[in-house]
Amino acid sequence: MASTTLTARFNQSVTKEALRSYLAEFISTFFYVFAVVGSAMASKKLSPDAASNTSSLVVAAIANVFALSSTVYIAANISGGHVNPAVTFAKAVSGHITVPTALFYWVSQMLASVMASLLLRVTAIGQNIPAYTIAQEMTGFGASLLEGVLTFALVYTVYAAGDPRGSPLGAIGPLAIGMMAGANVLATGPFSGGSMNPACAFGSAVVAGSFKNQAVYWVGPLFGAAVAGLVYDIVVFPAQVQDSIAGVSDGTAV
Repeated sequence: MASTTLTARFNQSVTKEALRSYLAEFISTFFYVFAVVGSAMASKKLSPDAASNTSSLVVAAIANVFALSSTVYIAANISGGHVNPAVTFAKAVSGHITVPTALFYWVSQMLASVMASLLLRVTAIGQNIPAYTIAQEMTGFGASLLEGVLTFALVYTVYAAGDPRGSPLGAIGPLAIGMMAGANVLATGPFSGGSMNPACAFGSAVVAGSFKNQAVYWVGPLFGAAVAGLVYDIVVFPAQVQDSIAGVSDGTAV
């Protein structure tokens, strides 16, 4: 019985519509990583001492706002606009997508990140791909905890912005998601890099050839994302509350 269920779920994950979703995730994640990593490279090109230049932090935050808002928007109606393995993980944990589908999303996102970083490495001659690092005074645990809190805020915004019954944001939902990411980068960029996205950290690390503290950008974001999804779905805005609100709204409209 379990084998039959697993087979059925796998078959649902390889339909034409599912394949379109994976392609949408690949395209969105590719351009998100391209913009974020590319902006860091551009800052270093214009200012060799970018690490101590405040403007580089602002550039990184703005790049996150623009890139994430745009890429979430263009994929939202096809794949849900995850653009982040942490978001996919939260959706799988809270039961919005199946595990096989989540794994295919991950493959698409990770491959897109590596390809975007590789393209930047090949085309930007003489420029190294910047890998995410933590500040010297921080511990791995502290950085992971920080990334977890940041990702909680980001994923909670994703859930709220994508819920038509509880969010008044409507079409500007992707902008709210991007602004949360940008705010998080401004707050923590010098400490942990403000990644909030395991794919982005992984792709740049693969091409840069540096996996130091890579666990920070997986453990923290995945845990924070899962907690955010469960808190939103179970505690703050459970299904029965959503149904009740929808019913009241329908009754008023009639």
